[in-house]
Amino acid sequence: MTSHFYDAIVVGARCAGAPTAMLLAERGHRVLLVDRSTFPSDTLSTLVVQPAGVAALERWGLYEAIAATGCPPIEQYRFDFGPVVISGRPRPIDGHATAIAPRRTVLDKHLVDAAARAGAEVREGFTVEEILFEDGAVVGIRGHADGGSEVVDRARVVIGADGHNSRVARAVGAPRYHEKPVLENAFYTYWRDLPVDDTFTTVIRGDRGFAAIPTNDDLTLLLVGCPFAQASDFRRDVEASYFEAVKRDPEWADRLRTATREERFAGGGVPNFFRTPYGPGWVLVGDAGYTKDPITAQGIANAFVDAERVAAALDAVWVGTTTFEDAMSRYQADRDAAALPMYEFTTQLATLEPPPPEMQDLLGAIAGNQPAMDAFVSVNAGTMSPPEFFDPAHLDRVLQPSEAR
Repeated sequence: MTSHFYDAIVVGARCAGAPTAMLLAERGHRVLLVDRSTFPSDTLSTLVVQPAGVAALERWGLYEAIAATGCPPIEQYRFDFGPVVISGRPRPIDGHATAIAPRRTVLDKHLVDAAARAGAEVREGFTVEEILFEDGAVVGIRGHADGGSEVVDRARVVIGADGHNSRVARAVGAPRYHEKPVLENAFYTYWRDLPVDDTFTTVIRGDRGFAAIPTNDDLTLLLVGCPFAQASDFRRDVEASYFEAVKRDPEWADRLRTATREERFAGGGVPNFFRTPYGPGWVLVGDAGYTKDPITAQGIANAFVDAERVAAALDAVWVGTTTFEDAMSRYQADRDAAALPMYEFTTQLATLEPPPPEMQDLLGAIAGNQPAMDAFVSVNAGTMSPPEFFDPAHLDRVLQPSEAR
């Protein structure tokens, strides 16, 4: 049985794992990146890389190549609540106000290749059979490639970047907190000749919501969400339920009649939780450490930011400027402080319940006021925090008449 030693073994090579491996390798650390999938391959996703994620791709030198694959820039966000429509452009974060929504066959392949170019050893089609422990600490993994013999690999730290069902998190018993149940199920497919220009459109009609997102190859992802309590009924005939939801808006129903469906339906729901993201010999990054409903499409950008935090923290430990406990406790504190407000905002939206009267009044006041609408869409784009937007002083300022501003 072969065995090798690394500074880090990263389990999971998609939006959290591949950037983490890349950033550690760029700092000169020996990294093994493994995934049971081969690339390019697809995975469930809303596709959206919000502006903070685009800024990260720019920092990593990857944005131009991914944008050149034909995924159009998303410049505007539109929220159609029926009586009220809010449309605007988000304010920038780190110099970026544009989102993109590349197919995961495109994005993940670019990320894995970037990790390999940075010097990480990449094993695709590799199954992790066991997380290895010694004296209560994680010390490595045991697994095998497709059709290959079993191998054992050891590392200073094993990083779980393997999603909300993380094998690493289960093996170490990572505690959950801020837990909420699955709140909705969402189902999507891809359509040709369903133009949405440069806009990420969300439509809410009663207890149904749907979103249209432009992606590669002149396709549009159209996603429909329903409350979790109705998910079983929805699943009995996904196609009929999907079209029934879109018919709640006659304009979109007409658009769909002239479009062509290109792929099968996919979807489901996810729980909402934070996990303690570190312990002896292990770290969690991305959805493995913090998962929320995809209704605000924050997952990819969050994974990129997480990767940067984890790579910087571990590098500081390995060059001797801090301890593992101090570095990772700061990582957890920074992650939670940044993520919790959007987590609460997202999980409230994901109930698909009518907004309370005060929120309806606020949406009515925002509609037609361009600075206020731009601020509202900035929350959904992740470039303004919900507490900042809902701060009374901020609302008083943006809702003033233009001459008073």
